[in-house]
Amino acid sequence: MTTTSPAADPRVQFADTSRVSLSTLVQVEMRKMVDTRAGMWLLIIIGVVTAAIVVIFSLVADRNDRTFMNFMSITGSPQGFLLPVLGILLITQEWGQRTGMVTFTLEPHRGRVLWSKVIAAVLFGLAAVVVAMIVAALATLVCGGDDPWTTLGLDDVGKFALLQVSGVIGGMAFGLLFLNSAAAIVVSYVLPTAFTIVSSLWHWLNKIQAWVDLGTSQGPLFDSDNLTGKEWAQLGTSTLLWVVIPFAIGMWRVLRAEVK
Repeated sequence: MTTTSPAADPRVQFADTSRVSLSTLVQVEMRKMVDTRAGMWLLIIIGVVTAAIVVIFSLVADRNDRTFMNFMSITGSPQGFLLPVLGILLITQEWGQRTGMVTFTLEPHRGRVLWSKVIAAVLFGLAAVVVAMIVAALATLVCGGDDPWTTLGLDDVGKFALLQVSGVIGGMAFGLLFLNSAAAIVVSYVLPTAFTIVSSLWHWLNKIQAWVDLGTSQGPLFDSDNLTGKEWAQLGTSTLLWVVIPFAIGMWRVLRAEVK
């Protein structure tokens, strides 16, 4: 009995098989963010905490403080704190749940998979901004004070979106570095906090804190005033240190890591 290999069979046309499109990969990665138990519960927690904070703020805040921008800051706080975890899980689930073998078999080009994850995370972050704005607008219509829309500006919305997206990408960077959910989550919260405390206590480091501490440099984004050129430069350097460089190192590691 003789057998014919698939490569020798003229009926099998490998050249006619097109690779998976980037849009399909992005859709798959966005589905991964919500169809796992951890991702689903994280989104539920964000929703519950957001609703609770809005209700509490509406009850205790002064009438003049119940503006759209304040409501948007309130609705964005749980997202800014928890969305980076979603970015971490998007990366580490391929390694912790051992789905990387399937993912990188179906799409051997790891770079395309990783960039599809980045695009999915950015889209998810922007969607979270839209949801926060909708909730804030509804809360303003129902519980807003006198003339609550006066402080609204497109630049404030842009700064808010920048915060959320950079947070998600920062979470992905720690996920790429450690490829372990627990380690990445702990380090992503403990290390920046510890660095902020040390830089506040150490006189020499305190002088350059705004240039190297991401939390400090992001502070002006919460204000309604426009950022100065110096503040934008400080934000850029701290983002480079805490987001861009870890992301690049983590990307390099994943592109060369052995998938088990």
